Amino acid sequence: MISQNLSTIAAIASPMGIGAISLIRLSGPDALQVADICTGGIASSTMPRLARRCKIRDTAGTIIDDGLLTVFLGPNSFTGEDTVEFAGHGGILVTREVLARFLECGATHASPGEFSQRAFLNGKLDLTQAEGIMDLISAQTRLAIRAAHSQLEGTLGKRTTAARDELLEVLAHLEAWIDFPDEDIDPQTTIELRARIENILATIDSLLATADQGRVLREGVRTVIFGEPNVGKSSLLNRLLGFDRAIVSDIAGTTRDTIEEIINLHDIPLRLVDTAGVRESDDLIESQGIQRTVRQIESADLLLEVADASQPRPERAVYPSNHATHLLVLNKSDLGEHPSWKNADAIRISCLKDDGFEQLSEKIRTALHFTEADFGEHAVAINARHQASLKLAHTSLHAALNLLTDHATNPELAAIDLREALDALGEIPGKVDTEDLLGVIFSSFCIGK
Repeated sequence: MISQNLSTIAAIASPMGIGAISLIRLSGPDALQVADICTGGIASSTMPRLARRCKIRDTAGTIIDDGLLTVFLGPNSFTGEDTVEFAGHGGILVTREVLARFLECGATHASPGEFSQRAFLNGKLDLTQAEGIMDLISAQTRLAIRAAHSQLEGTLGKRTTAARDELLEVLAHLEAWIDFPDEDIDPQTTIELRARIENILATIDSLLATADQGRVLREGVRTVIFGEPNVGKSSLLNRLLGFDRAIVSDIAGTTRDTIEEIINLHDIPLRLVDTAGVRESDDLIESQGIQRTVRQIESADLLLEVADASQPRPERAVYPSNHATHLLVLNKSDLGEHPSWKNADAIRISCLKDDGFEQLSEKIRTALHFTEADFGEHAVAINARHQASLKLAHTSLHAALNLLTDHATNPELAAIDLREALDALGEIPGKVDTEDLLGVIFSSFCIGK
């Protein structure tokens, strides 16, 4: 499908700030003409995909910047349109001046994700590949990069499209049987129809199984550090981060609010949450911090309960029920271990001496069961949007199966459920008209992408 964009858009495609090089991108029907005005005709005389040195000049002919210009003619470009990229000096002001010059010469400012959206509309990407771009940009671990590359290569789109194509054949045969009962059309047995639908359901189930992996890769394992005051929770956070993020003090109640940071531990992204010490307190602010701790525990994926190894083992505090992985961490092991901790299933560490952290990291990796081998062969990790569509398709297909089992049921009812499943699967790669959906997806992109 070719978009009918009449405007030529421009935006800064490199991060804002001072750097060695900046990149400004133009795309649209007048990209070459706009660039020609700024460069004295260099763009239209430049061979495609060949970087050429040029100067960007203002209306008076004064040089704004001196850099490299590259032309990509549509449809052989990222967006499928004529595209021009200018790589110049990475100063904030000079980059903005170049962009302003492009806008002055007829381009309009690109909205967030508009380049990728045009690539989708022009058939250069499906929706899952477009989302893979943002996943790659925001990836924080090697596994996240691997999953993003897999999505960019179209793995998820191909699997859902294959399932949709198979479902389309089932639906076409069923509807032909319904619409032309007098024709010589093999109705197929309900057993064969059910087998084909069950095969599609198996594909959907395998993709839905990656939802938790996808959430972890994109958001990190929500890891809550909790325990009584003065056991070393903030010290543990600082040691895991490698820098002093939280204030460490012997005064109980120093941490009154949650602190969040992300680390990469054995290629697993951990979203560390340091919490206020849990105890009875009359201090209003500290009490609110303790309530926040309770809420963090309720939503955690991994709980690191920290205790002081040198003190008697306290009676178990009542914490909210949670199905998260729970590890006991005994800190201050350098002070000696109190006999009450004997045989306790725990990881012994010393934040002061920096001991035991290798064992702690290994224990976390083992407990989470999230390695490259666990991640699977296909490197597909669906996001929340994919999950919602797959769940709808799953529900509709099960409903169709139940209707096809009942021979007294009108097959038209099963066909309605199959159409609903077909639309749900089509939403994932963007095979249906979903204008509102596009606005939501591409608005989360950075400008210039």
